[in-house]
Amino acid sequence: MSGNVQDRGTTHPVASGVVAVTAVMMLIAGVLNLLRGIMAIANDEVYATTPNYVFKFDLTAWGWIHVVLAVLAVLVGVGLFRLALWARIAALIVASLLIIANFLSIPYYPLWSLTVIAVCLVAIWGLAVVHRDR
Repeated sequence: MSGNVQDRGTTHPVASGVVAVTAVMMLIAGVLNLLRGIMAIANDEVYATTPNYVFKFDLTAWGWIHVVLAVLAVLVGVGLFRLALWARIAALIVASLLIIANFLSIPYYPLWSLTVIAVCLVAIWGLAVVHRDR
């Protein structure tokens, strides 16, 4: 038999590593969005003004949206460290929502939005390449 064959009941170390990296990415995305939300709630003048933006919202409302998504991302990141299936499913949903929220708020803070989008894409990729053991 080959040395690469695994028992069915064990988790592949690479899979655990990718999920751990994904957990860290979700924590990073959560912290970045939490900071962004706090900035928007505390001081609207931090953001650029966009008078003709189609998806214009009150920046305080955007702040609360980012805070809620940030808390969810942090909770999911902690769940991913425990390798919980619910956390993997929730991480895909939360990362997708973070991408949408940051895409819609690109005009307010472009570099920050693109950074969070990139982090979330890496997290989604990490969850997509790992297969759950049967």
